[in-house]
Amino acid sequence: MTAWNWVRGRWLSAGGCLLAGLAVLSPPAVARADATSAPFELVIINGRIIDGTGSPWYSGDIGIRGGRIAAIGNLRARLPANTIDAHGSVVAPGFIDMLGQSELSILVEPRLPSKIFQGITTEITGEGNSVAPLDDAMLRTDRKVYEHYHLQPQWRTLRQYFAQLESRGMGINLASYIGATSVRRMVLGDANRQPSPQELQRMQALVAQGMRDGAVGLSSALEYAPAPYAGTPELIALAREAAGFGGIYATHMRNEGDGILAALDEALRIGREAGIPVEIWHLKAAGKRNWGRMPQIVAKIAAARAAGSDVSADTYAYTAWFNDLSAFIPPWAHDGGNDKLIARLKDPRMRERIRAEMHSPSSQWDNEWDEIPGPEAILIGVVHEPALLRFQGKTLAQVAQIWKKDPIDALFDLLIQDGGLTGVAVFGMSEPDVALALQQPWTSVDNDSSGTSPEGILGQEHPHPRAYGTFPRILRKYVREEKKLTLPEAIRKFTALPAQRMRLTDRGVLKAGMWADVVIFDPESIRDTATFQKPNQLSEGMQYVLVNGVPVIERGRMTGALPGKVLRGPGYTP
Repeated sequence: MTAWNWVRGRWLSAGGCLLAGLAVLSPPAVARADATSAPFELVIINGRIIDGTGSPWYSGDIGIRGGRIAAIGNLRARLPANTIDAHGSVVAPGFIDMLGQSELSILVEPRLPSKIFQGITTEITGEGNSVAPLDDAMLRTDRKVYEHYHLQPQWRTLRQYFAQLESRGMGINLASYIGATSVRRMVLGDANRQPSPQELQRMQALVAQGMRDGAVGLSSALEYAPAPYAGTPELIALAREAAGFGGIYATHMRNEGDGILAALDEALRIGREAGIPVEIWHLKAAGKRNWGRMPQIVAKIAAARAAGSDVSADTYAYTAWFNDLSAFIPPWAHDGGNDKLIARLKDPRMRERIRAEMHSPSSQWDNEWDEIPGPEAILIGVVHEPALLRFQGKTLAQVAQIWKKDPIDALFDLLIQDGGLTGVAVFGMSEPDVALALQQPWTSVDNDSSGTSPEGILGQEHPHPRAYGTFPRILRKYVREEKKLTLPEAIRKFTALPAQRMRLTDRGVLKAGMWADVVIFDPESIRDTATFQKPNQLSEGMQYVLVNGVPVIERGRMTGALPGKVLRGPGYTP
C-alpha cells in the first residue's frame, strides 16, 4: 500500500514519488472552467454527481486543488496527469458519522479501515464520557479500558488530546463533544449525589474550557452510571454554558423504552431552557412492549419542530443495539463506580434485590432485561479478560448453559469476572420502527461504534456489525433492495444534513470552495459484509475515498494516507 502526502504543492508517496496509479487521460480542448489558471492537482471526470443536497444526480467534472474543490463543470481543457475516471459511478460528498466512538481506537489504528471502507470521512464522537477532561482518579478507575487498547494517555484536556491526534496523523476528520458525564466525574467522581452550587460552577467552567479547546457542544449518555444521577437542572446549566459558545446538545436519552416520551420531554426542555439545538442519538423504540411506538415518537419530535424547537435525530438502522452489559443493572447499584458495583453483585442480599428490580417493569430507569425477549437476545461482544474471550460471539443463553447457571446469575458473574466492562449486542427493536425512524427528513446516520480493523488487537474484538457496515447497508437494503429511500435522499442523510446540524459549513456538499471529502462508488454493487456471527469484515464497493483531497482508498485499496483533520467547534480559541 502507498501512503500519500501533500508536500509543497505536490502529491508525494512515502518514497517521494509523484502521485500515480489513477486513470491518466489526455485533456481535450475545452473552455476555461474557473476563475484562475492555476492547475488542478486532481480531477474526477465522467461521474454521476450527487452533491448531498438531495437533488438528482448531474454530470460534471470536479477539480481539486489544495485539498479543496476548486471547480465543478466541464474541466476537460485542463486535466492534470492525475485524473480519476468515475464512469458509471456515483460521486458524492464523504459520509459524516454522527456518533463514531473512535477517540481511543484511532490512536491504535489511525487509518480506521472499518470507517473509510464505508465512505466515512468525518466522525463526531464523545458520548457522555468524552476522551477529556481527564484526571488521575478517572485514569485509575478506567485503567482496564486503556490497558485493553495498550494506551497510556498523555493528555488531560481536549486541547491536549487534539494536539496528540494531529501529531500522530489520522485517516479521517474527527470532532468531539465534551461529555457531561466526564465533567461530573471530574468534580463529583462516581457518586450518586447532586452538586453544590460551587461544584456546579466548577462543572460549568470545565464545559467552557472544553468549548474553548474545540468541543462542538455538550453531550450526555443518561443510561450509563454515573450519568443517571444528574438531574435535569444540572444538565440545563451545563448545556447553557455550551450554548454560549455556539455548541449543540446531543444525548443518549435517559430512557429509550417504556419511558421514552418522558425522556424526549426532558431533552426538549433542556434545549428550550438552555437555548441550544438538540440532537437525539440513535433514535429507537426499545423493548418488545414498545414495538410499534415509533409513529408516536416521530410525531412528538415533528410537533416540537413545528413549534420551533431545533431538534433532530440520527440512527444506525439495525434492530439490535450495542452497549455495556452493566446497563442491565439498575442505576443505584453503580453508585461509586465499577468496584462498588462488583462488590454489590457479590453480596447475596444485594444480588437478589437487583434481580427483583430487573424482573419489574419500570419507566424510572431503562430496564433492558424487561425489554428483551430473553437471554438469547443478548450477544456477547467485547470482553476485557482473556479468559472470557471464548464467549465472544455467544449469547447469554449459551453462556448460562455452559456455566450451568440461571441467565441472570450468568450475567452477574460475567460482569464480576470482566470488571463490569463487557460489551454486548442486544436484539430489542422492530424493523418497521427502525425503517420509519430512518425515513424522517430530519434523521441522519450514526455508526455508534468505534473505528476498527480485522487485523491487530482491534480484530480480536467481536463488535456489532454496524461498526463495519452501517452506511453501505443502508445503500444496499433501504435504497437498492427495499426502495424506502431514494439514493439522493440517503446521500443527503449521510452528508449535507449532518454537516448542517454540526455547523460544518465547509463540508457535506460538493461545491467549489468546500473541502474535498469525496466518495466514488457503484450504487449497484456497494454492500455490507459484516454479520453478527462474523462482524470483522470490511464493506465492499468503495472505489475511491478522498479525505481533504487525498485518497485514503484508491481503486478499492487502502492507501495508508493520514490526511484527516481535527474539526473544532465554533467556540474554539487558538
